[in-house]
Order: sequence, then C-alpha cells, then structure tokens
Amino acid sequence: MSVLDAAGWNRLCAESDRFFQSSDRTDFLTHPASIVTSPSGGTDLTFTVLPDHAGERVDRYVSAQSSLVSAGALSRSRVKGLIETGHLRCGDKIVTEPAETVRAGMELVLHIPAATPAVPQGEDVAFDIFYEDDDLIVLNKPAGLVVHPAPGNETGTLVNGLIAHCGDSLKGIGGERRPGIVHRLDKDTSGLMVAAKTEKAHLALSEDFAARKIDRAYLAFCWGCPNPAEGDYEGDIGRDKRDRKRMAITTHGGKWALTHYRTLQAFDMGAALVTCKLATGRTHQIRVHFSANGHPLIGDPVYLRRVPGAAKLLTAEGKAAALDFPRQALHATRLGFTHPRTGEVLLFEAPMPEDMQALGRALGMTSPKPERNAQ
Repeated sequence: MSVLDAAGWNRLCAESDRFFQSSDRTDFLTHPASIVTSPSGGTDLTFTVLPDHAGERVDRYVSAQSSLVSAGALSRSRVKGLIETGHLRCGDKIVTEPAETVRAGMELVLHIPAATPAVPQGEDVAFDIFYEDDDLIVLNKPAGLVVHPAPGNETGTLVNGLIAHCGDSLKGIGGERRPGIVHRLDKDTSGLMVAAKTEKAHLALSEDFAARKIDRAYLAFCWGCPNPAEGDYEGDIGRDKRDRKRMAITTHGGKWALTHYRTLQAFDMGAALVTCKLATGRTHQIRVHFSANGHPLIGDPVYLRRVPGAAKLLTAEGKAAALDFPRQALHATRLGFTHPRTGEVLLFEAPMPEDMQALGRALGMTSPKPERNAQ
C-alpha cells in the first residue's frame, strides 16, 4: 500500500467523478457509512461520499460522518491525527493530508487503532546496554526506535523495552508516559542515552541537562563542506510556521541554540564527516543548524527536500550511497555526566553504527572516529 501524493489524489478524484456520473449509485445512497472490527485490531469506519459532500475537506467530512456509525462523532483534531499517521485509506492508497477534498463516490476507510494502556507496558525491545546500576542505565539506541509512546507509536518504544528490562520499579519515574526518560534522540538518530531508575537520579540528571553540564558529542555526514572547517552555528530555533512538523531558525518566539562543529574529513567538497557538540539541546538542533547553513545532513527526510548540488562533486559510488541513505546520518557518539549518587564522572563512547560506516566507506572515509571533540 502506497502513500497518496497530491497528483495521485487528483487522479483519484477524477476517477471518482467519472465513476459516479456513469453509474446508478442507489446502493451507496442508502448505505453511506458502516463500521466493522478490523482483523488487525481496532475498528474500521467506511464512508462512501455522497454528492452533497463533494468538495469538503477530508478531515471535516470524516469527523462529521463518524457520528452515523459510532456512539459519538470523532473530533476533527482526532481525525486529523489519525490521517497524518497513515490511518485513512482511499482504495489501496494511504491518505496523509487532512486538507484534501473529497469527491462523490469515493470510498474512505478510517482505521481507529485499538485502545492502548494509559501506562506503557513492558515489551521485548532490543538495545545495547553500556552501563547499568541501581540508579541509572546507559544504552545505545538503534536508529528506527522511538524513545517513548506517542500518537502513532504507542508500543514498541524504548520506554516499553526499559520497563521490560528494569521491571515495574521503573514505572512512574519521571512521569507515567515517559518513565525514566531524561532526554531524547529522534527516532532515526542512533546513539547513547541515559535513563534514570530512581526519582533522585531522574531529578539530578534532568537538572544537569538543563544546566548544560552534560558532555554530548555527535558524528554526522553532511552535504558539502562547512566553511570554516571548524566553528559555531547559532540561531534561535522554533516551529516552522509553514510546516508544524519542522523546526526552523526564527526571529521571533524561538529558543537560543548553539552548536559547535568541526570537520573531520571532507569528501571531494561534496560531503563531509563532522563532529558536533551541543551547547544547548533544542529539538532537531544539529539538523536545523546544518540545513540553515547550506549543509543539510545526508539522508534527512525532513530538512533535505531536493538533490543537493554538492552531490555532483562526489564519486559515483559516494553519490549513490549518499542519495540512497535512508535516515539522517547522525549518531550520538559520546555521553558524559556526573553520577547522581556517587559523584563519579562517567564517560561513554559508542562507535559509528554499521550503516553510517558503510556510507563513510563509499564516500572514502579513512577514520570513523574523531580524535577530539568540537570545542
């Protein structure tokens, strides 16, 4: 099943118009909506669009029509969230844009997932443990793993795995929905994290993160070569007003952010391996700063919208590997902090994961590990 883009939606609208105009549709005029239990769990609401509703936004239409088949109408915000997370189908296509308009004769199927527990449950989730004691756990999060439950990712998260590993004692530490979580990494960013196993550890670590007392360094591959080769990227970061899923450098309403970077190796001026150290910890900070300065991270699905011109400067092998890389090439390689109970300074380093090493080899990387941190 594929995601429907704007052109595909327009073609589907035209097909629906032709189908409705050439058919005797008395059957759906009397049965415009139905509800069934989904084989995969949850509920499927099916709607066949009547001529009276042609041209309405799909989220508004589904919300209004849901009252015909359920005990109460689904709110528009609820429907919008379900659409944006891929729970609405039109034929064999997935609709993800709530603002699309419907046409007479279209059959829409909204999947409402089964209710999940308010408190996350333990699940078997794989991650490498670097250190663990009664107070905390340091782990290497693989790319693709969501840190905590959220709409669209209610299960199979790092939190679910931590509960399974640590037992029920972890539940409630720092909050019921995010027990133990002190900081986050994006789903497709790999690398080191620390989680608290006691309230005291959670409070102390949270305070150290807020006070910028945590030693954090990242490895990344970016397009082009930063100039100068070592320096700072600075700029307030806030929500992108044109796309709420993105962050952006803003002049009003953002939060100050500072990223120290250093180029470890340049690849034919078409790409570079860099190490970054955060002075602040804003959402998507490294990704936003590098993109805003003309060097988006290789593979970034949010901040890289077109094939960069720097790609033509790479070798054929390097160009192919970079353009095909399936995630932002970003790895949290270093994590240091003071133990909240013993006062011992702990420092951990996680080598670059295999997918990024393979990318580096294709680009011509000679060393995957920095000799020192960006200052």
